[in-house]
Amino acid sequence: MKKFRNIFFYILLIGGFSFLIYLALTAGAELEKGRHIIKLAASSKSSAHQFADGLIKNLTGPLATLLAQIAVIIIAGNIAGWLCKKMGQPRVIGEIFAGIALGPSLVGRFFPAFSHAVFPAESLGSLQFLSQIGLIIFMFVIGMELDLRAIKNKSKDAIVISHASIIVPFALGISLAYLIYRSLAPAGVPFFSFGLFMGISMSITAFPVLARICQERGINKTRLGALVITCAAADDITAWCLLTVVIAVVKAGSVMSFVYTALMAITYVIIMLKGVKPLLKLIYSRNIRPGYVGMPVALFFLTLIISSYATEAIGIHALFGAFMAGIVMPDNITFRGVFVERIKDVALFLLLPLFFVFTGLRTQIGLLNDAYLWGICALTILVAVTGKFIGSASAAKFVGQSWKDSLSIGALMNTRGLVELIVLNIGYDLGVLNKEVFAILVIMALVTTFMTVPILNLLDKIFGKSPSEEELPDNLPEEAFISGDR
Repeated sequence: MKKFRNIFFYILLIGGFSFLIYLALTAGAELEKGRHIIKLAASSKSSAHQFADGLIKNLTGPLATLLAQIAVIIIAGNIAGWLCKKMGQPRVIGEIFAGIALGPSLVGRFFPAFSHAVFPAESLGSLQFLSQIGLIIFMFVIGMELDLRAIKNKSKDAIVISHASIIVPFALGISLAYLIYRSLAPAGVPFFSFGLFMGISMSITAFPVLARICQERGINKTRLGALVITCAAADDITAWCLLTVVIAVVKAGSVMSFVYTALMAITYVIIMLKGVKPLLKLIYSRNIRPGYVGMPVALFFLTLIISSYATEAIGIHALFGAFMAGIVMPDNITFRGVFVERIKDVALFLLLPLFFVFTGLRTQIGLLNDAYLWGICALTILVAVTGKFIGSASAAKFVGQSWKDSLSIGALMNTRGLVELIVLNIGYDLGVLNKEVFAILVIMALVTTFMTVPILNLLDKIFGKSPSEEELPDNLPEEAFISGDR
């Protein structure tokens, strides 16, 4: 009986209100009298043609184009990442290769119609902004995953190795800039700016990629792993501070403008460390509950956004603000773990691949079309490896590490990956790097990252397992080791 009652109610509901809709539309038609209603002219096209035109218009709309781009990027990135993992390489290498392949270097050259359909020039602005959001979230995660206490505890050796791995390649990078300035620097760019960006591009270590390699090789909780991760973390902080200074110098245009920018940047850092950090810690401590990280999530995201906005307004790039926002988050391990897990997958697997493809769309390897440019590319790789690998290994040996550990540290510190691409895109956006130099440095970033695992495998065959690769006790601070794969 209940079944028939429901059916009767359904028919009465739909029928009654449908009749009401009919009456309203009929009566509304009478209101059109005297209002000079303009009726659309009948199309001469058939219904099928009209449907096809509408479908094409829908498929080429801004939102549909962006969604298609994201789908293609995720598919290509995951396939390439999977292949690289099968070869023992971090998946980020595959994603970078996929990004370059989808650009003019491969797909754009051999399948121009497909490239134009999926990545039309007018759509790249949306792709760039979305990729920048991914970078901001990523740098926020990196800032949260850095353990400053671990750096302090191992600062004696780590700072020496880290700073040697910056100053040596930085000096060699400026020397390289001197050799290629007249032939490859963009017109109107002073040598000071060009040299500084070449120096910083040689000095970068990809902290997340390095940590991921350590984790996959099982050395992340060994004395060697702890030391090299600490070196990379110190390198990361120093390099970002240097990059901030370089950007301020390039954007300032004059000595006094740079002074003002530097003063504002110092004020910002003091406010973040002495004001915002204690405030967030207090808010968090008052909102935590046993068994649950009770926290005003909106406030922490607001801190990220305002910090990024502040550094962008000052003139030192929004990414440094995101990095600082991560550093000043409450130190509680559980809080950081839960908070990072909430946003990490979106950044790593959805938004960051967009950045790789946007970088790939800018990378035109075909521009390296003569022996001179390929010679400069080979020289750039040699300078990068000499500065980072030999500089780090020599410093590690000087502070008392074994030959195997020193060479392993050198190989790992030579890893560049995503962080290098971020720096290169900043230089390209500022007009300091032209398309040829940009392509050369992207190739250098890929080669130096790709060579890390083979070198470590070779060192294992030559030296075997060293005592420093024995796993440390479990009471070592767990937060010293990050699990990101970039």
